[in-house]
Amino acid sequence: MTRAWQRLSLRARLLTIGVLGVATALAVGSVTLYTVLTVASYRSLDEAGAATAAGVASLAAEGRLPDPIPVSGSQVVQVVDGRDRVVGASVDADRLTAMLLPREVALARSGSAVEVPGSRLGSASPLRVVAAPVGSARQRRTVLVAQPFDAVRHSQRILAVTLLASYPLLLLVLALIAWRVVGAALRPVEALRSSAERISGTGEGVRLEVPASRDEVHALAITLNSMLDRLAASRARQRSFVADAAHELRSPLTSMQTQLEVADRLGEGTDVTADLLEEVLRMRRLVEDLLVLARLDADRAPSAPAETFAVGPLVTEVLQRHRDARVEVVAAPDQPGPPGDGPLVVLGRRDELQRALANLVDNAVRHAAHRVEVRAYDDGPGVVVEVVDDGAGIAEEDRDRVFERFTRLDEARDRDAGGSGLGLAIVRELVQRNGGRVHLGTAPGGGLSARIRLPAP
Repeated sequence: MTRAWQRLSLRARLLTIGVLGVATALAVGSVTLYTVLTVASYRSLDEAGAATAAGVASLAAEGRLPDPIPVSGSQVVQVVDGRDRVVGASVDADRLTAMLLPREVALARSGSAVEVPGSRLGSASPLRVVAAPVGSARQRRTVLVAQPFDAVRHSQRILAVTLLASYPLLLLVLALIAWRVVGAALRPVEALRSSAERISGTGEGVRLEVPASRDEVHALAITLNSMLDRLAASRARQRSFVADAAHELRSPLTSMQTQLEVADRLGEGTDVTADLLEEVLRMRRLVEDLLVLARLDADRAPSAPAETFAVGPLVTEVLQRHRDARVEVVAAPDQPGPPGDGPLVVLGRRDELQRALANLVDNAVRHAAHRVEVRAYDDGPGVVVEVVDDGAGIAEEDRDRVFERFTRLDEARDRDAGGSGLGLAIVRELVQRNGGRVHLGTAPGGGLSARIRLPAP
């Protein structure tokens, strides 16, 4: 029950609570109304009978009891003595048999109204009888006044049917009104949610829309915007630190690389020098990647406009760059002519997409066993550039994780030529900035297939 309640939306929960409260209040009010009207009707009926009984009792006490006893409306009057014999009656009353049994007479004399079937007096309606005592204990007499109350019962039934029929309709109307009112009350919250959702894909200058009302939602929006300002400032300081640190590291690393290369050219190098040079090169690549990511984080809205260009020359340039790679990097054998020849054009920023494709090829070279293939082809709504290697591949559960920064799988950590864990993160950032998507899959012969899907112009 708790889980089902938690799965409901806030609007549904508020509506449920409100409708249950209103339903309870209406039920209590209906029962109270029915009870009060019923008690008032019977009390009015009993008071009229008691007034008639008191008047007849005063006449009997004075010895001026008329025969027949005059009555008003549909009242029936009998005067009985201590042995339940009728000593006086109205026109429509039985003059031989008392309308109440002895125990009922005693109950009526105590002040309670007694209900008897109308058949005792030949009436189709049930009767409600009240009594008034007359005389002393030796000559005790009792005035009985009976009144039909079928009209009261009929009113009760009409009231009950009316309440039962109007209860669900009224509840439905109130629920619809409450649904609209709760929706209007939560509309500023929904506006905050939608604004927060848009912030994730936009620049950091975007803030939540502050409602005009001076209520709790207004205060919440101000608090959230203040939190976003603090987070933006924190991220800016972090990016600035990374960029400054990477920038400052470039000069000493370049100097170290130059000295090691000069030493190697002069024949002063050793195995240690070669190892140091390799590590310096790795550090330079790491610093360059950090600078790229810092620039991408700072420039969420690219200032350079997108342009239309052919994919073929771009792929050819990347292949030429890797012609001396550890493994063979070639165009796919089933690709007729140079990759991307023909009407394969895309819309984007050429230098960014070239960097993304080069990173994919670098990653493939690092993990391939013998060969890396690159192909470009038309895929209907866009153009796909695919890089396939014959390495061990990546498990399906890790294919999303490898795009996170500084993520290196165990197999990559064990290789001397392992990357820094930033290459694929840069690929995803660059491809997404250009409106594309990158996807990792399994190559037909095993290994890894990396596909960049780019939008057509």
